[in-house]
Amino acid sequence: MAVAVAVALVAGLVAGLLLSRTVRERRRPAPGSDRSRGSAGRPAIPDEQQGGLSGLGRKTIDSLRAGVVVLDPDDVPVLVNPAARALGLLRTGTTPGSIAAHPLIRTLAGQVRRTGVRREIELDLPRGRDSAGDNPLGVHLRAMGLGAGYISVEAADVTESHRLARVRRDFVANVSHELKTPIGALQLLAEALVDATEPTGEGTSELSEDMIAARRFAERIQHESTRLGRLVQELLELTRLQGAEPQPAPEPVSVDWVIAEVVDRTRTSATAHRVEIVVDGERGLTVYGSDSQLATAVSNLVENAINYSGEDTTVRVAARATDEHVEIAVTDQGIGIAPNEVERIFERFYRADQARSRATGGTGLGLAIVKHIASNHGGRVDVSSTLGGGSTFTLRLPARPPDDLEATLSSAGIEAGPAELR
Repeated sequence: MAVAVAVALVAGLVAGLLLSRTVRERRRPAPGSDRSRGSAGRPAIPDEQQGGLSGLGRKTIDSLRAGVVVLDPDDVPVLVNPAARALGLLRTGTTPGSIAAHPLIRTLAGQVRRTGVRREIELDLPRGRDSAGDNPLGVHLRAMGLGAGYISVEAADVTESHRLARVRRDFVANVSHELKTPIGALQLLAEALVDATEPTGEGTSELSEDMIAARRFAERIQHESTRLGRLVQELLELTRLQGAEPQPAPEPVSVDWVIAEVVDRTRTSATAHRVEIVVDGERGLTVYGSDSQLATAVSNLVENAINYSGEDTTVRVAARATDEHVEIAVTDQGIGIAPNEVERIFERFYRADQARSRATGGTGLGLAIVKHIASNHGGRVDVSSTLGGGSTFTLRLPARPPDDLEATLSSAGIEAGPAELR
């Protein structure tokens, strides 16, 4: 709410800035005058204009907890509230007594001017030169154009939410690591029980009721321990994707290789469910990111399609290129998704059909993993579905190398945290 108020106020104040600049241009003092030029070689902003902004609108912006910075077409700050200064969004300018926007602010402003699209990012800023990792400042930045080359950047302090997210990720990761050993032992013991109750030799075809029950329980233990092991593995994978570990540097990835790898991974499951996997679409496409993560994302989509499809049906995997993206679509002929559940299926542990998920051994994390992989690669995943008529999941990934924003953050002295660019 505060940011929305800030946007409206900033737009009005910038309109005043533009009008005042026009009047000032007409009344500009003669060359050589001390007040003729600003510190960066541009018309100075008179004190009375900054004060003119100190009416009700300026006082309101100064009272906001959200930081507000407005840059002119030359990336010079023309409006800064105290919250923005407290968040460390300003730097000392090149000339004595002048100020400049943080390099990240200028980068976001340049992207907005170049694309005309609002940009948002969440990251962690070190609080000082010697505190880069212990207690970073979490900020959510939103940059948007105000017209005539002016850019407004609003910053919100999200340090506490980032801290809680880190605590949660660390807890899940630690618990999952601790569970791997006993789960592995449980799987081995269950396998040994199954082998011990295997009928062998002549005259053993008729087992006692106790042996039959023991074998049934052993097989059940083996099934559930395998499912629990898969859950722990996917929890660890999701924790890594959410920022517990740095993401690998993006590299060119062949979409043909990804699809071939996915078909190979899911062949056994498809055969068991009597589902045919058909591959079509364009060939020779390239995306940028981690080949293993992209293969995992598409594999999860195909496995999901197989599990929710009937026998003697088809799952189709198709790739195509658009102007800005490469799309990998997975279409099934399964049970479909109800309209009121479409928005929730990417939530962790959410299952549209609880009974079917238990029967297939699903963990409820597969689509959440797909969503985070897509987000980490600068893309997204969409779904269109008809209840009883099948579903299509479309993974959209950038067709060009990602912007070198990470390098810009590093050069600006910023520790990149869990970030999302939209």
